Amino acid sequence: MKSIAKTGILLLAALSFAMAGCGSKAPPPEEGKIPVAVSFGAMEKLTEAIGGDAVSITVLVPDGTEPHDFEPRTGDLITLKKSRVFIYNGMGMEHWADKAIRSAGAENQIVVNASEKVTPLLLEDEEEREEHGDYDPHTWLGPQEAREEALAIRDGLTAASPENRELFMENYEKFARSLDELQEEYRKKLEKAPRKELVTGHAAFGYLARDLGLTQESVEDAFATGEPPARKLIELIQFCRSHGVKVIFTEEMMDPALARTLAQEAGAEAETLSTMEEPDSDSYLDTMRENLEKIDRALR
Repeated sequence: MKSIAKTGILLLAALSFAMAGCGSKAPPPEEGKIPVAVSFGAMEKLTEAIGGDAVSITVLVPDGTEPHDFEPRTGDLITLKKSRVFIYNGMGMEHWADKAIRSAGAENQIVVNASEKVTPLLLEDEEEREEHGDYDPHTWLGPQEAREEALAIRDGLTAASPENRELFMENYEKFARSLDELQEEYRKKLEKAPRKELVTGHAAFGYLARDLGLTQESVEDAFATGEPPARKLIELIQFCRSHGVKVIFTEEMMDPALARTLAQEAGAEAETLSTMEEPDSDSYLDTMRENLEKIDRALR
């Protein structure tokens, strides 16, 4: 136990998150396209899938910053004011959204709370609920929840640009079918997996786990705030050993040193899953399929 406790302390020392906070500088929207501001990377991916070539998207949260840690600056409010549509995830992910909307003061702007009709997942930790609200905000990481968010985005874009209604409808129907197929891909692969324990850096995959019958264990809570106590790390090492966990997942914005050290102590490997919180060039479907392949291999 002394050895494990020492490991927990070393893991705590390894924990850090990359942070940044500069105001966004939006490029001018392309002529004839709808200027759309989105909160962070996942909303960009979903908006691209529905808006296609009819939208010009600016992401407010910069690379290296957690969406729930972001604080808009003057440049971000200017970007928001110039946007015809603002799309954010909701469910407590962007605590700053309501204030930013009021401060920007954009007239007749269409605001889309993408997760408004998603069936929420209650957070388990009472302290976390008191600080951040009752629900897990990582709705977009479940394909069926992303389907609901895409529908909200479709309706918002249609309200802003009725002349493009047919395009948005067609794009949504195509994307919704692809999400249904993706859900079925996950279900078929993971129902055959001998293990059901998904161990992650922070509790970002609760909706995916709920929908597919997995058990999620994590180093950090859903909002990845503060440092986990050494006791939590010790318990997680013991959990991994007792359940034969082969892979411990981390995410892009977590310091990989923690996952690597934790994996070493648990006799596992460290691997990265994408939470799509940062902008990148891959589509939503491509990113989720890559996640699926990694999860499938980890549970074999």
